[in-house]
Amino acid sequence: MADLKKGLNPAGEEILVIEDSPTQAEQLRYILEKHGYRVSTAGNGREALAVMDERKPGLIITDVVMPEMDGYELCSRVKGDERFSDIPVILLTSLSDPHEVIRGLECGADNFITKPYDETSLLYRIINMQMERQQRRSAEGSNGLEIIFDCRKFLITADRRQAVNLLLSTYEAAIQKNRELSKARDELNELNERLEAANRELEAFNYSVAHDLRTPLTCISGYCQFLLEFSAEKLDEQSINFVNDISDAAGRMGQLITTLLNFSQLTRKEVYRETVDLSRVARTVTLDLRMREPGRTVNFVIAEGVEVDGDEKLLRVVLENLIGNAWKYTGKREDAFIEFGTVESDGKPAYFVRDNGVGFGENQADKLFTPFERLDNSRAFEGIGIGLATVQRIIQRHGGQVWAEGEEGKGATFYFTLG
Repeated sequence: MADLKKGLNPAGEEILVIEDSPTQAEQLRYILEKHGYRVSTAGNGREALAVMDERKPGLIITDVVMPEMDGYELCSRVKGDERFSDIPVILLTSLSDPHEVIRGLECGADNFITKPYDETSLLYRIINMQMERQQRRSAEGSNGLEIIFDCRKFLITADRRQAVNLLLSTYEAAIQKNRELSKARDELNELNERLEAANRELEAFNYSVAHDLRTPLTCISGYCQFLLEFSAEKLDEQSINFVNDISDAAGRMGQLITTLLNFSQLTRKEVYRETVDLSRVARTVTLDLRMREPGRTVNFVIAEGVEVDGDEKLLRVVLENLIGNAWKYTGKREDAFIEFGTVESDGKPAYFVRDNGVGFGENQADKLFTPFERLDNSRAFEGIGIGLATVQRIIQRHGGQVWAEGEEGKGATFYFTLG
């Protein structure tokens, strides 16, 4: 496009922009002048005609809706004046109604630009108009109509009625397709709303069921404790073992219920965004882990100055799970290594937690974030299988993504981005 524009010497002719919005007029001026065009502006049709009496522009771009004289009337005046009839006129319009196309054809407009317009499309449209103007001057009297579209030449042999009918039928088809797309969008929005409502009801039901399960579990645990404290002398060793197993199972069930309750609450909790020092949060998490197991030796590397925009409480849960997993799955290594840092992914920052633990196979990566799904090589470690699903839920609520890379026996790296 740069070579084509250079060949037309666009700075040699002036473009007149008619727009009653000073902001939009200056935006259009900025785009055109940036690409070498000379630009003058007018606030309505009457001002534009006064400008044209002083100097003739090479191209007119006019808004349709303006005070005093709209774009259609201005275009009719320009095309009806022998001095200006050869000037291409481009109408700025939303084209929301077929009648706008008819009025544009009626007043003699050469082209339309829809709002909001794309800078590249706008420039191509202007270049096409300038090329067509030159072509009309050199092809007068020839058979057919030679036009330029997308910087290519086409010879049109259809008469005016055929051209208009084809234009209108094409536009009607586009309008119909747009209506179908709008209807499909509305139906999709309605389905999404119903799905969200169903999910909220399901999560509320899960919360209620999980909460109600705590009462019988508390009763079971209490009776087990009572038997062990006050009736142990009446029980044989096997019975005591049975009671201990029941108590342990009730404890694990209680832990699972607590995890489920916390997980279900993530969808209802509001995300309060603020500037979060992830480096500080990571250091706090690692300190907690060291205090729980002071006998372990782990080499931590934490990048400094990592700040993000997000919910600090939720992001702490993310790092607790990711660093906690790294701590757990490096438990059998004497040279355990855990790193928190940042990399660039698709032009934006991604944050990662890397370890040299048990890792996972490539065919297992899609199972990592599924609730309660545990990999074969992780069954020797304690856990429920809800931590990474929790991480994914939090990251999605921040408008980001989470993914993992790993190799069995050689560690894993978990990445996440924030929207």
